[in-house]
This record gives sequence, C-alpha cells and structure tokens, in this order.
Amino acid sequence: MKPLTDALKRMLNGLASADAGEYLTPRQKAAFFEDTEYKVVQADDAAPVLSEAAATASTRRHVAMYMGSELPASMMEYVIETCSSLEHDLTVLTLESSSISNALLEPYKDTLNGKGIEMQIVKLSGEPIPGLARYLRSHPEIAFMACKDTGYLGRTYLNSTQAKNALPVPVVVVVTQAGAEVAQPAVQEQGKTGTA
Repeated sequence: MKPLTDALKRMLNGLASADAGEYLTPRQKAAFFEDTEYKVVQADDAAPVLSEAAATASTRRHVAMYMGSELPASMMEYVIETCSSLEHDLTVLTLESSSISNALLEPYKDTLNGKGIEMQIVKLSGEPIPGLARYLRSHPEIAFMACKDTGYLGRTYLNSTQAKNALPVPVVVVVTQAGAEVAQPAVQEQGKTGTA
C-alpha cells in the first residue's frame, strides 16, 4: 500500500504545481515558487505549506476597474471602499497611455497603499469590449469589474444595448453624477388591459 500512497502524493504534488503554473498571475507564480521549495513529498514527510505571504498572494482576488480618459472621485471612492471591505487588490484596465493613467491615479496611490490595496495598471489594445473580454477570461482572480455610468461601457449597460454575456465577470456600473437617470430593465412588463 505504501508504493500506491507515494505515487498518489507525487501525482498530487505535480497537479498542485501545474495548477499554480496555469492559473496564477506571474507575480503570484513567483511568490509561490520563491517561498516554497518544490520537492516530492515522501510518505513520512509533512505536506509542504506555503508561507503566509505566498498563501495571501496566491489567493487574493482583484476588482477590475475600466477607466477612460477621466476618473471621477466618486468612482475611485467606490472602488477603494469595495477593495478594502472585500480585501481585494485593484486591476485598472484602460485603453489610455500610461502617462494619462498614472496622472489620473496619482492622487489615490497613498490611499490605496494605506489600505493595503495593491494596484496594477493594464493597457488594453483594440476594441474595448473584445479587449476586456480577452483579458478577463485569462485572469480568474478578477471577482468583478466596475465602470462609470458616463463612459462608453457604462452607457451600453444602462441603455441595455450590451449583450448579456459579453464579459465573463459581473459588471457594476457606478453612478458618478448626482441626479443621473436610473436604468430601466431591458424587458418591461406589459400594461394590463381589460375591462373591470
């Protein structure tokens, strides 16, 4: 029975390493392999345990924020509060240049650092919706995406012109303008007609 147990442990170790290589971001992979010694567990050895930092890095989820050429303060306040309460990091997705993105995000970097939120900026290319969909499909650590109501993506959701499953994660449209119109459902109930 011992050879079978050893073989199973070797297979499970191989699967765990393959899983780390396939599903973690490059930064998470580096933390996983840097903080753990890759070895085959023998029958008498205890299973390898990730350090606390590596375990946190490999399991921490992200909130994605789609950002255009402007960033309302209310949008950033929502994202910071959400990331802080959920203990998620922030991934900013944009089509803008890095200089514009950095200039828009600069006022919030101290607040993000103070709340322990790690931020990364990802520049997308091509059309917005296909570019977002490609990125989100290949990054399972993204829990959901937030966008503002005044941008292209937010307006398509508010006007119900966006395909239901265009993006592989839930999308939160943040209302950034006071008195903004509330979106109506795509399918509205027909008024009842009849005689009483």
